[in-house]
This record gives sequence, structure tokens and C-alpha cells, in this order.
Amino acid sequence: MPMEKTILVHGSGHKAASWKETIAYLNHPEEIFCPELSAILDGREAIYPNLRIAFEAYCAQAGGPVHLCGLSLGGILALDYALEHPEDVKTLVLIGTPHKVPKGTFALQNVVFRLLPKSTFTSMAFDKKNTFALGNSMKDLDFSGRVEEIRCPALILCGEKDSANLKSAHFLAEHIPDAELQVLENTGHVVNEESPKVLAERLNDFYARHL
Repeated sequence: MPMEKTILVHGSGHKAASWKETIAYLNHPEEIFCPELSAILDGREAIYPNLRIAFEAYCAQAGGPVHLCGLSLGGILALDYALEHPEDVKTLVLIGTPHKVPKGTFALQNVVFRLLPKSTFTSMAFDKKNTFALGNSMKDLDFSGRVEEIRCPALILCGEKDSANLKSAHFLAEHIPDAELQVLENTGHVVNEESPKVLAERLNDFYARHL
């Protein structure tokens, strides 16, 4: 495992603790950091531009090139950062990450979210109000025409049951130069909680090959 810092970024439906079991199986866990996305916003509204700026500042504090690994929303942030700061990203791992925000899925998700009580959001990255604000601010995100600019080693991971993101995983693997695609068996969207040991094995192997 490299001595540079590795940053694991959670999705909108989870918190930094979702990486805990995966980290237990990773080599050199002392070099791994998991930002709490709600915390790095420091009280600002959870709209994507604010989150993007906060994440940039977090990565800049690492003091050198980092290994970025993100799931879902975390993957979008990692991809965005790698495109804007190519010199600061050593490797990129995208897990269940859409290259283009699916408007239909988001619209349906918003309908469901409106019916849920506020207490449901306590296990998610943001409260009910900020979850809606984030979704609305991301509906036009589309990296389709830019992913080919990625130059660092990239690993694309997706659970075989994550039907919403499998197509995107293939797109990313085909358009990011020399990217690897690995589909994890019997696994859905939340790979780090559903298959933490398998995920750690894939990450350890990937990092060992890209020192």
C-alpha cells in the first residue's frame, strides 16, 4: 500500500462510519482518511457547489497527491476533483458511481424522500432539508464528455445487483484511459457495507500495483 494518504468518500445515504469494516481489512489503515461530508461543509447548505469546494479544501490539506476512492456521491466528488486537480490525484477508485446524474431516478427518489419522516435521515449523510437541496443542485451534473481526461490509474467497481449503476460503470471503464472494471458478485450498491472484505482485497491489490 502506498504511503500517500488514501481518502475514502461515502455516499449520500451513509456516513463515514460505513467504511469502518472495509478499513479493518486494508493494508496501512493509518494512512486512510474518511471525511464526514456533513462536517466538512461547516454549517453551509448541502448544495453540490458548496460540497465540491469543501471537498477540495479537505483534499488540499493532505499535502500531496492522494489516492481517492468514492462510493456514489463520494465517487462523483472524487471524479470531479480528479478532473480539476489531476496533479493531486495518484489513483482513482469509483464505486457505484454515475457519470451522469439520472434525472428520472432522482425525481422518483425525491417523491419517496418526501414521504419519509425526518427521523429516517439520521443514518444518512444529510438531514431531510439538505438531502433535497443536494439532489436539486445535482440534477444537471454530467461528466460524459470529460472522463476521458482522467490520466491517473483508475479502478471502476460496481456490485452486480447495482442495476442503476452498471451501465455507468461500463461507460467509465470504456472512456477513462486504461481503467479497470471489476463487477462484484452477489453485491448491490453499498459495496463497502455489503462486501467489505472483498472490497478491501480489490483495493489492496490495486494499490499494490500502483505504488
